[in-house]
Amino acid sequence: MQICSKCVLDENFKGIKFDEHGVCNYCRMEKPMIQQQEKKSEFELKFQTLIDEHKGKGVYDAVVAYSGGKDSTYTLHLLKEKYGLNVLALTFDNWFFSERAHTNIANVIRSTGVDHINLRPSFDTYKKIINVSTKEDIYSPKAMQRASAICTSCISLVRFICFQTAIEKSIPFVIFGMSPGQAPLATSIVKTNARIMEQSQETTYNALHQRIGDAINPYFLSKDHFSMPERFPYSINPLAFNEYNEENIIELIQQFGWEKPKDADANSTNCLLNAYANDAHIKRYNLNPYAYELATMVRTGIMDREEGLRRLRERNPESSIISIEKILAK
Repeated sequence: MQICSKCVLDENFKGIKFDEHGVCNYCRMEKPMIQQQEKKSEFELKFQTLIDEHKGKGVYDAVVAYSGGKDSTYTLHLLKEKYGLNVLALTFDNWFFSERAHTNIANVIRSTGVDHINLRPSFDTYKKIINVSTKEDIYSPKAMQRASAICTSCISLVRFICFQTAIEKSIPFVIFGMSPGQAPLATSIVKTNARIMEQSQETTYNALHQRIGDAINPYFLSKDHFSMPERFPYSINPLAFNEYNEENIIELIQQFGWEKPKDADANSTNCLLNAYANDAHIKRYNLNPYAYELATMVRTGIMDREEGLRRLRERNPESSIISIEKILAK
């Protein structure tokens, strides 16, 4: 199987084309590093300008989607220490966090002193969401190139719950701790539009509602939320324009009592469901759902190619997958 000689995308990635040197078309379209750095500086300045405009005007400056993983923990640190924001951390506990992740969350929240909401959905409803996402094609083929169906569903719930909270509490920023490979720089700062978000939500909501029913309603924006378009916040992904080095990040967040879970897969630092989601995705689409993210990080110099290939080739923990299958089958 042909793999790009510069990044880690292989011939199974839809739309990929290789030149005579084995370099894929995605790598050939990448802008020079100096241009990327200039753009990062522009977005950094834009975020600082927005902070100056909105900071201190509400009960919180930002609601942060906090999973307890390394990236969201680092994001929490940046918002507190670099930007001086008063944040509300919100955790969507999907029932499949590593025990170490729960300890990490408690340690970090205590150390940083931020307020924290932990929301654990109905297990029966969430189990149905997982099964639907695994067994049916409810998302577009393009979406399935960037994340597994299970992760896409879960992240959608996290996103809409964070927006619920921001709208209800008049919080100006919703912050996500996505890696530079997950969130492109061009969309790292967006003023959300109620009408566009309503259209965006319909795709996921309708797909799940048709199969599961009204049990999913608490996790989505309602008509009441959409009736307050002036309260819709900015959506920010600060890791897209901040320095990002995984080794440095892990070393830094260890000061809060954070430790990497030993029972998670190679691409997760909090969720045991991730291995099952990856395995199901690879079997269904013949593509690792982390390929695009890792390729982007390799292409932009954040990760070396050997590490990217190692993570793609590392087998998902079979014991974890079997354990999840048994739970979902009950």
